[in-house]
Amino acid sequence: MGIQIAPSVLSSDFANLESEIARLGDADLVHVDVMDNHFVPNLTLGLPVVEAILARTDRPVDCHLMIDDPDRWAPAYAEAGAHNVTFHAEAAAAPVRLARELRRHGARAGVGLRPATPVEPWADLLPEIDLLLVMTVEPGFGGQAFLDVCLPKIRRARELVSRSGLDVWIQVDGGVSAETIERCADAGADVFVAGSAVYGAEDAAAAVSDLRELAAKAAH
Repeated sequence: MGIQIAPSVLSSDFANLESEIARLGDADLVHVDVMDNHFVPNLTLGLPVVEAILARTDRPVDCHLMIDDPDRWAPAYAEAGAHNVTFHAEAAAAPVRLARELRRHGARAGVGLRPATPVEPWADLLPEIDLLLVMTVEPGFGGQAFLDVCLPKIRRARELVSRSGLDVWIQVDGGVSAETIERCADAGADVFVAGSAVYGAEDAAAAVSDLRELAAKAAH
């Protein structure tokens, strides 16, 4: 599968989402952060905006649902055509059933872990998911500083996936930049969410290419 760069539109100009997505160069995914002001202390956007994005781009859309009750709400994002739909381990009541429902609707099923949530309980459930998201900041706001303490968890996630022999992506999200992406890739991540590092750059497409090059250089 190789390195994938997923710029987060959380750091973009929401009033011009179509043009903001268009300037992402060779980015692999468009990462959309859905927050409900309950699971996290922020309110961003929801299904109608995701549907509008899906109608206006050919890029695969990667939905990260930072919401309560994903068992109820997440399947609609898969039905709408999202490529990946990630719900949080801390919020799902029946994660296996939900992951299977997402897959049934044609999406890759992802599970997100907050910095303090251990990865080991998911070892036996890896066959049910396609993506494991290790948050490297507390979810809720863009522009936070990268938490180095999460690097050992990325390594443990990579070891679990490697032992399983499954095609499970390991995604990192939070403070990913030119200064931190190599450490994440070295630890075993292969999908990198970057918000301000891309949209805060003068040339977003060049920033995506630079991040990809740095990650590829550090990847095992």
